[in-house]
Amino acid sequence: MASRHTSVKEDTRFRVLRLLDENPDMTQREIAEALGISLGGVNFCLRALVDKGLVKIQNFQNSKNKMGYVYLLTPMGITEKAGLTARFLKRKLYEYEMLKAEIEALQKEFT
Repeated sequence: MASRHTSVKEDTRFRVLRLLDENPDMTQREIAEALGISLGGVNFCLRALVDKGLVKIQNFQNSKNKMGYVYLLTPMGITEKAGLTARFLKRKLYEYEMLKAEIEALQKEFT
């Protein structure tokens, strides 16, 4: 298994890409709130995703004439999201199986 730090970073990237794929017009603040991470953490993650060519940022004007952004996954970003999804699912299934075994062991202690 990957180190805890690597897993957390990868989970964050996966969750950000997943949110942006579903809601490209989310603000960084909304992403931070949805994921329960700091605004600075979201900004750092987005910059890294842009630098890697996984996300591109486009400006747009909304009805109130304020400048906003849309975060779009690039084809490379879509491919990366698919790989992250597979690894995330594998990790979570492993964690589930370990937790399930621990619960079963504890239940045997009480019966």
